[in-house]
Amino acid sequence: MFIDSHCHLDRIDLKPYNNDFAAFMRDADAKQIEHMLCIAIDLESYPDMLALIAPYPRISLSVGVHPNVTEGREASVDELLNLAKHDKVIAIGETGLDYFRGEGDLAWQHRRFRNHIEVAKALHKPLIIHTREAGHDSLDVLRAEGADRVGGIIHCFTEDWAYAEKALDLNFYISFSGIVTFKNARAIQDVARKVPADRFLIETDSPYLAPAPHRGKPNYPTYVRHVAEYIAELRNCRVEEIAEQSRNNFYRLFGMH
Repeated sequence: MFIDSHCHLDRIDLKPYNNDFAAFMRDADAKQIEHMLCIAIDLESYPDMLALIAPYPRISLSVGVHPNVTEGREASVDELLNLAKHDKVIAIGETGLDYFRGEGDLAWQHRRFRNHIEVAKALHKPLIIHTREAGHDSLDVLRAEGADRVGGIIHCFTEDWAYAEKALDLNFYISFSGIVTFKNARAIQDVARKVPADRFLIETDSPYLAPAPHRGKPNYPTYVRHVAEYIAELRNCRVEEIAEQSRNNFYRLFGMH
């Protein structure tokens, strides 16, 4: 059984399922997807996302505002605290720093990031970290704000082993997306070989970043098996071991089961 530790279920393409989310869920069940963590991006789409997944015990939620979001409401600490008290919410984010898409003075990104860390510490819920071309600044903020008290996930990991070691020291887990299956992702593949068995997760980030052999097409949580299979090859073990290890790690991190 597989766990997709990071997906955006309100954004996946349901056309293959006749635009029926329940049909998608039946397919996910048939393909051994045991649990999914549906990740928030902004406040505006959050109520609909919550309504979509509310009937399904096998889906949990995060709450937060992505560092690339520049329109819509800014998330105050109080509002995040209130939203994150919902039973479905097990994580805060995704949050972090993104210098790839950001332009000009990005002090607002840092303020938003620190607010999310404050909420995570107040509720003792793990953080979901997005970082792009801002790796060391992201770690500096996590360190300065005492985020190691709650830990979390460096999602869609794209850094090298030296970076992974620093993240692990801060009580964070490393999550591998479909990018690990890309031919030019050698540094990420090196991390996938070396990361301790009790500190990694697998994800799709669907509908984005479909793994090989679906690269360039819409992504689905059911494709998390491809990520697991590739990591199993890298670690010279059976895919069932990767599924079980990542499953156990997910439940341990979030205090589930």
